[in-house]
Formats: sequence, structure tokens, C-alpha cells
Amino acid sequence: MGRTREFDEEAVLKGAMHIFRKHGYQGASIRDLEEATGLKGGSIYHAFGDKAGLFDAAFGHYNCTVLEGRIERFAPPGSGLKGLRELFLSLLHEPDDGSLGCLITNMAVEFGGGADPHPRVEAALGLLRTTFRSRLTEASTFVRDADGAKADRTATRLLAFYQGLLVLIRGGDDKAGLRQAIEDEFNQLETML
Repeated sequence: MGRTREFDEEAVLKGAMHIFRKHGYQGASIRDLEEATGLKGGSIYHAFGDKAGLFDAAFGHYNCTVLEGRIERFAPPGSGLKGLRELFLSLLHEPDDGSLGCLITNMAVEFGGGADPHPRVEAALGLLRTTFRSRLTEASTFVRDADGAKADRTATRLLAFYQGLLVLIRGGDDKAGLRQAIEDEFNQLETML
């Protein structure tokens, strides 16, 4: 019979998640992870197998708590374009006015270029694209498009815009200008209804 974990798994995953957001996978050292999680290296390996196992668990925690939580809070089913606008605007308000960036975006860049995308990155981008398409089809113009091509194209455009915003925010771009860009995009989408 295995030993039960004697640590707060959510706190450990949250600490690791922040280190991976800040330093990336390659740049995060075991010492960084020890300090962020409160676990010693041996405990990390025992609980998660290795650094990759901890990364996978932390990434899963990010997708579940941060990404899905943000979608549920700002753009739940039925919220349409208004919900999407609020979701995009929410990107401008990181806790503690931080700019660690999005783990999904950061890892898409770090792991990009290979033949096989990282499955957590692929799943998260897929969830965003699906959410964007779903909220768009709640709007009348997109519903009338019988084959859904217009909603698919717009969802892809919004995904590129969303990820670009996250890069600019991480880079310290002017948030007032980014807010205006978001407002302009959604004002334009509303005129298409």
C-alpha cells in the first residue's frame, strides 16, 4: 500500500505552475521548484516521477483552474459576444498586476516547431478555439452561416488575437492601447450582426 501524500497538492501545483510560467520548462530548475512548492527534490520525484511529471500536473492544474475558470467566469455558455469581450478584457488584469504570461502561450513558443505539439498546449488552444466558435454561433450572423465556415475563420482569428495579446502583455505593452484594440475588435464584430 502506497504512502499518502503529506502535502497540499493544490498549493504545490500552483507554486510549480508559477515557476513554469516565469522561467519556462527548460529554465525552471529543481531548486526553483523546491522553493516554490516547499518540497525537496526527492519528494518531487517520488510524487510526480520527475520534472516532466510535475510540469504535466502543473499544466493540467493551469488548464483546469486558470483557463477553464476564466472561461466559466467571463464567457460562460449563452454569453455570446459580450462574454467573449469580457474574457479578452480580463487578460489585462493579472493578479498583483503581474506579467508572468500565459502558460499555454509560453509553452506553445517553447515547445513549438516540433512535429508533435505538446498535448496540453494543443488541448488548451483547442478549448479556446471551441469556446470562441461556440460563443460566436450564439450570435445571429454566425448561426445563419450554414457550413460554419465564417464562425471557424473568426474563431481562428480571435485565437490569434488572444494569444498575441498575451505576448504583448508579457512584454509590458501599454494596457490602455490593448484595451482599445480589444474594444475595436468587438465593436467591429458587433456591426457584423
